Amino acid sequence: MVARPDLNLLVALHALLEERHVSRAAERIGVTQPAASAMLGRLRRHFDDELLERVGNRYQLTPLGAQLQEQAGSVLELSDRLFATKSQFEPATSEREFTLSVADYTAAVLGPRLLDAFERQAPRATLRFRRLGMPETHPGEDAEPTVDGLIAPHGSLFHGMPNLPLFTDEWVALVDRGNPAADNPPRTEDLADLTWVLGQFDPHKVPFMLQRLTETGRHLRPHAVTDSFLALPLYITGTDRIAVIQRRLTEAMPLPPSLRVIPCPFDAGPINEALWWHPVHTHDAGHRWLRTLVQDTARHLDRDAERPEA
Repeated sequence: MVARPDLNLLVALHALLEERHVSRAAERIGVTQPAASAMLGRLRRHFDDELLERVGNRYQLTPLGAQLQEQAGSVLELSDRLFATKSQFEPATSEREFTLSVADYTAAVLGPRLLDAFERQAPRATLRFRRLGMPETHPGEDAEPTVDGLIAPHGSLFHGMPNLPLFTDEWVALVDRGNPAADNPPRTEDLADLTWVLGQFDPHKVPFMLQRLTETGRHLRPHAVTDSFLALPLYITGTDRIAVIQRRLTEAMPLPPSLRVIPCPFDAGPINEALWWHPVHTHDAGHRWLRTLVQDTARHLDRDAERPEA
């Protein structure tokens, strides 16, 4: 059996690589400077790398040191979560921080209601919304589970990860009233002649709308692509451009008076939003509470949409 290194060295490794200074790292972790130097020596022997190299009167990270700096922070965060896990979770007294990775669309449509429900049940806890697409926000099998979950539609991101259905939506088109398409909705055969602005959930991937069109044998060339659905109206106002946007988003935010919502000129399919998470969180009591809260809030979203106006 391979001997495991002292886990206290993980804390020292993180401090040394972040501070890049032995004395400051020693002060940060509460040990003497000679003790920190000894830890650095042990770490250098373990990794067979200098980790920190002196350049002039300062230290800089070696390539391996730079790689370990990023990994050490994620491992420390995961260990903090591990030792904070309990068999019971009391939201009323918990000071835990939960992080959800979301597109700005989800933040606008579901976020405010979710935050209201979160504050009622867990007034001392913190809910953090992190932008979808940041490298550390993907709860994939090869990623560090440093977020509690990701809200995204089926078919756009993950396969085989645990998930819960949340709510559905549909795609519509957004045009300015001066655009001829406002009075004469375009047809599928007109796609190539339109000036498109497309939104996407993950800035690191090919826009899902283009993938969906390709699968059906249709093509269009976007003139602009943005990972901000909230910004789409700004690109359409006063122009002949056309955007595809979620209907719920057009109802959740005030649109400029000149904009018109028209049917999407092609079958973009439904939007089936779901909450995804890394399997390591599945049996955590606090995470189970969060999942229930998110799903219940989404159900109320659907009920409110179905309720007739007074």
